[in-house]
Amino acid sequence: MIDLNALRVFEKVASLLSFSAAARALGAPKSSVSRAVSTLEAELGTRLLQRTTHTVVLTESGIALHHRCADLLARADETVDYVSSFGKSPRGVLRISAGVGFGINILSELLPAFLARYPAIDVSLELTGQLVDLIAASVDVAIRLGPMPSSGLVAKRLGTMNRYLCAAPSYLARKGTPRTVAELREHDAIELPSIGPRPRSWTFTRATGDASETASVEPSARLTVNEALTIYRLVKNGAGIGCVSAYICGPDIQEGRLVQLLPEWKLPPLEVSVVFPSNRELAPAVRAFVDFMSGASSPGRSWRSDPLLKKKRISASSRSRRLP
Repeated sequence: MIDLNALRVFEKVASLLSFSAAARALGAPKSSVSRAVSTLEAELGTRLLQRTTHTVVLTESGIALHHRCADLLARADETVDYVSSFGKSPRGVLRISAGVGFGINILSELLPAFLARYPAIDVSLELTGQLVDLIAASVDVAIRLGPMPSSGLVAKRLGTMNRYLCAAPSYLARKGTPRTVAELREHDAIELPSIGPRPRSWTFTRATGDASETASVEPSARLTVNEALTIYRLVKNGAGIGCVSAYICGPDIQEGRLVQLLPEWKLPPLEVSVVFPSNRELAPAVRAFVDFMSGASSPGRSWRSDPLLKKKRISASSRSRRLP
């Protein structure tokens, strides 16, 4: 069985190409360094270094081992730190990425409880309308909405978020109210920019007896913006019609500040996921956040709540109690 300490000594000698320099860096006698490398060579059955009076040269076997052992040692250290952390409180800086709307409306309410539960964790929260490369940006964990594309990320589904097609009364007074899905083409839509060459489409379903019917339309996006909360603000201020998350627009629809359009047609809900890189052991702070968000995703929590559905359930319950 390979001694990891001997492997660590070899990596230092191979990096510095000097037994003396490696001994100084490791704080060990030169004789101990030489003995560790000789033991490793004996265990592997191959010479790793060519030694002369003044130089050290890697053999072909030494080059191959050196290319791989740095990553192996890093993973070993990471695994030891990960396992030893089970007996400790998670600590350190946790870098989180999320959309602006989710951060303002949801994380701003949830993070105080998370920070209170884990006093040794500091949070760096980045809110953006762009899709962040977690590894390139050194982000530990992110909240993503919508279907998850194939990637090198691990995704844990937290729940869903209902959406409504709506508009402000001032816009409808000016442009009229669409009565069919096809009529949506005649209206000013506010949408996210399209991802590919084709424009975004809106797909709806409605119940028809025991079955369901589907209809799609490519809206005329007169205004595009790369941030969902801004779409809500623009819709509310009468710039056009748009798809808005229920937890944001529901109270406005209830109070008459927004009008739900084509209420018999339903938009598919958005999936809410927490994602993190899969190329390393899950750090304790990341695991703590993932578990915290999973615990906060039970029915009735912020991103799953829908005040309109709640109102409909209350109304249905009231009607059932009045039936003979």
